[in-house]
Amino acid sequence: MNRTMPIGKPGKQCLQIILLTICCAFNSIAQTEDIDAEKTAIESSRHWLDIDYAGDGIVGHRLDIHLPRNGKAPFPVVIAIYGSAFFSNSSKGVVFKDGLCQKLLENGFAVVSINHRSSRDAVFPAQIQDVKAAIRFIRANSLKFSLDNAFIGITGWSSGGHLSALAGTTNTTKTDRINGLAVDIEGSLGKYTKTSSHINAVVDWFGPTDFLIMDKCGSTMSHDDINSPESTLVGGAIQENPDKCALANPISYVNKSNPPFLIFHGDQDPLVPICQSEKLFEKLRSTGVKSEFVIIPGGKHGPGVLIDKYFEKAILFLKSESGADKR
Repeated sequence: MNRTMPIGKPGKQCLQIILLTICCAFNSIAQTEDIDAEKTAIESSRHWLDIDYAGDGIVGHRLDIHLPRNGKAPFPVVIAIYGSAFFSNSSKGVVFKDGLCQKLLENGFAVVSINHRSSRDAVFPAQIQDVKAAIRFIRANSLKFSLDNAFIGITGWSSGGHLSALAGTTNTTKTDRINGLAVDIEGSLGKYTKTSSHINAVVDWFGPTDFLIMDKCGSTMSHDDINSPESTLVGGAIQENPDKCALANPISYVNKSNPPFLIFHGDQDPLVPICQSEKLFEKLRSTGVKSEFVIIPGGKHGPGVLIDKYFEKAILFLKSESGADKR
């Protein structure tokens, strides 16, 4: 497998420019400025925008709900999480840009796109606590919005793929401790803290997992740098904070109760190297979790991966897991 390795060690000013450029590339999949869902060509029968799922008024705690035009309510749900290198708190609208979410609507799924706090708003585990709060809100209010809380799937791209995978592997985890360092995965945001945050299926699009090995796997950016997306997320240079990285790693929580996984990753991804999904899949498979890993020859960080061929595979997977293919 061909990998592009960084050459030499750039100076501090040069490195800052490189990191800024790379972070912009991360955000090309889901730009950090939000898109007004009312102004996009989203074909839904009904929608609710900017719902405050935590009840605290911050932009990072808003979600949109879109119902399909066809099919019979209540509708199975897919929660969609944008990619932004963890730097955006307001990009929920961009999940409709690549086409998957529109196809989900066309195939009878309700789509819930969520914001979460950025790594500049709060360090990990704030982001997964936000995801859990959004899931609880949707489940608790399913009747109001014509949603079927018997099936809530989740999908995400890049950093959103990380959060989707983490939501899946922590399906039964509220708190944990690694090498004496504790983490509150579930959190206590919102009114529905007694409601379950479990999900029924995960579609992970090239999400990072084990931050500590990203540079060794052949990334074209320095994830070890103190200003990298992963270092910013955990609150310090990742190699100096291995236990915090372990707490943020979806692989740390894999267990037999995890929901089914479908993972997509391009073998030429220059930003999140394919080893990240390889390691997750290996752990899921060895633990006995139903999972499938689609390696996309020549696929990069979005290009060649986010295309109809793989969207259709994701939809077939979600239909199968939700029972929608038998309705």
